[in-house]
Amino acid sequence: MIAMSELSEETLRWAAGAVGGGVRVAAVAGLREDANPWLLRFEPAGRAEAAVLRLGDPDDPDHCLRFGTEVAALRIAGDHRLPAARLIAADLDGAEAGALAVLTTVLPGDSKIPPVASAERLRDLGAAAAALQAVPLTPRAALPLRTRSIADVDFAARRREKGTTALLTAAEERLDRLPAPEGPTVFVHGDLWHGNTLWSGDRCTGLVDWDCAGAGSAGIDLGGARFDAALMFGLPAAGHVLEGWQRAAGRRADRLAYWDVVAATCTLADMAFCVPVLRDQGRPDLDAGVLGERRDAFLSAALARLDADER
Repeated sequence: MIAMSELSEETLRWAAGAVGGGVRVAAVAGLREDANPWLLRFEPAGRAEAAVLRLGDPDDPDHCLRFGTEVAALRIAGDHRLPAARLIAADLDGAEAGALAVLTTVLPGDSKIPPVASAERLRDLGAAAAALQAVPLTPRAALPLRTRSIADVDFAARRREKGTTALLTAAEERLDRLPAPEGPTVFVHGDLWHGNTLWSGDRCTGLVDWDCAGAGSAGIDLGGARFDAALMFGLPAAGHVLEGWQRAAGRRADRLAYWDVVAATCTLADMAFCVPVLRDQGRPDLDAGVLGERRDAFLSAALARLDADER
């Protein structure tokens, strides 16, 4: 637990009022690196369940857009009974909470990433991605068209600034030559990796952090989940994710190699940028060298399959 003074009285009063029942915030705990988002517990005990409070970052010029997307996505997820927290309240201009704020219910499970994943767990990750693709969605202001994961980060520009590799350059050039995928758009999470999932044993209990959500191809989340599995557990893990996705979706995945390449290019040449968050998620064994080797193995295999598909 942290000191209550980490959050303003204005914010705490807003959260308690949104929960209702005449409660007050009794305890606060940071959920990511002991910071935002925050787990709130209330008293008197028994009047209200715990809640998760997510606050905007005033240093992020896009935090208004991110929070609008988060709220819109949670509403879609709730309407379709997807594995997501229920939205309790939102203050998208900070007028009531003193900061941009989203308050949700607490999902069971935790997001710590194990050193080894069973095939059952990986198939369940694929099934979670498949649940989203069952929701048709037309792009709109708060849920715009997405063409890749983490769409608000220009990885290609950052690679040009910080340096790249021959393999990543080849992948970029290949994608530039290919036509954009066509077809209906569906609801996508837009940042589907293990750190944004909650688990009870080998069962995925929910998805969190919806600020990259939007409308796009189902391949965005499938490719992202497969790539993450390969990074966390090695290349064969991606196959189990695909198996779970196809079983839950009741169909074969379209343009799998293309979306695998797209997923792998949402990185920097030096995978050290991933290391701090992975340590916080329980994987200190994954250093930049291991992650780079696994990324390159996944990307090389995807490019080879893309070549075969074009013959």
